[in-house]
Amino acid sequence: MSNELNFNIEEELHEECGVLGIYDFDGGDVASTIYYGLFALQHRGQESCGIAVSDTEGPKGKVSAHKGMGLCNEVFTPEVLEGLHGNIGVGHVRYSTAGSSTRENAQPLVLNYVKGTLAMAHNGNLVNAPELRRELEYSGAIFQTTIDSEVIAYHVARERVKTPSVEAAVANAMKKIVGAYSLVVMSPRKLIGARDPYGFKPLCIGKRDNSYIIVSESCALDTIGAEFVRDVLPGEIVTITKDGIASDTSLCFKERSREARCVFEYIYFARPDSVFDGVSVYHSRLCAGRALAVDSPVEADVVVGVPESGNAAALGYSLQSGIPYGTAFVKNSYVGRTFIKPKQSYRESSVRIKLNVLKEAVVGKRVIMIDDSIVRGTTSALIVNMLREAGAKEVHVRISAPPFLHPCYFGTDIPDEDQLIAHNRSIDEIRDLLGADSLSYLNIERLNEMAEGLPICTACFSGNYPIEPPKEDIRGEYSR
Repeated sequence: MSNELNFNIEEELHEECGVLGIYDFDGGDVASTIYYGLFALQHRGQESCGIAVSDTEGPKGKVSAHKGMGLCNEVFTPEVLEGLHGNIGVGHVRYSTAGSSTRENAQPLVLNYVKGTLAMAHNGNLVNAPELRRELEYSGAIFQTTIDSEVIAYHVARERVKTPSVEAAVANAMKKIVGAYSLVVMSPRKLIGARDPYGFKPLCIGKRDNSYIIVSESCALDTIGAEFVRDVLPGEIVTITKDGIASDTSLCFKERSREARCVFEYIYFARPDSVFDGVSVYHSRLCAGRALAVDSPVEADVVVGVPESGNAAALGYSLQSGIPYGTAFVKNSYVGRTFIKPKQSYRESSVRIKLNVLKEAVVGKRVIMIDDSIVRGTTSALIVNMLREAGAKEVHVRISAPPFLHPCYFGTDIPDEDQLIAHNRSIDEIRDLLGADSLSYLNIERLNEMAEGLPICTACFSGNYPIEPPKEDIRGEYSR
């Protein structure tokens, strides 16, 4: 195992997607509301986005859609939004963890088939997508994308031919697909939300006036002025029509202990102002920081967080330890997807452009630096060095997650083991690579406290996968 860090590899982890669906019973256009909701989900995907809308009182086969590569404000202009007319619609933001980053793979997917039209947006990864794709291809299916979401859409469309309703078709498709998925599906007269039985990804229901919304995170409901109604249960199918909401829980696990929410939603992915299955993300991060202070105390002058997800954990550490909380980093909010990476010889400047150190906050001080995770270690080493250059006397690193030891197959681009800094290295070896005075991770037993006892997936830390991993790698170019 090399004791050098490769500074030419992207360090940050990414979620795969965010989804949103809305049905306005009063007949108002919903495209602009979807647009603002997607803005609130932009942290879940910055590569591509899209919106598809339809009129429930109009022709059954007519769907207006627009999607493209880039951020929401890059893809959608006022003119584009004004041309999307319809009172029912779905939206999507994407980061590719399986399937390449191309416009063809942008969502929502819109299918025209014998029963009419379907538009679908998906968050997650299927572990049996390759087998299902080959099965469909041998029966004559022609795929337009390389994403597993199209496999789901094909199965829903095929089942719809044999079933009395779209929601029944979704249920039949769910019996075939295996893995992580939160779905929103638009048919000409219905909006459907579905969540895999393990509940890997968040999905919730909101209401604004006479509109119902199904969305990945509750923070988007706040953005568009909607009230939170409830979470979609793991395994539940929710159908919204002009008659109201119907629920099908026949695919929910009878043993709730089998559920496996992605704990990294609480640690990093979700916005801190979201609530995931009744648990506040902000409170979870405070809890992690408090646990670090109890389990890994150190004498210091100030506790600082690496923005954004490290901030709440740093506050928790400060509250528990009594060591003052400080702001040591200024984040450039305007560095987005279009940021041009520098040449390898200037690799560190990609971090410096995103973050700068407030020297007066750390000079001459013993600093505890809280971050949410260490993947390959490149960014963490650079940030530690930046603190030292700014005059920090000591830098003690505390991580509000256990060490990453295993890849993820459920919609997070955690890479192969040999690219993870914690693989085959001791804590002391990692500390030396980072250049820190001390290093501690969150104890894996503390994860249940973060999720307030909800059943969670910890596979990337423990290797205990709730579903047997696929025999072939499904994670595309980001796994290597």
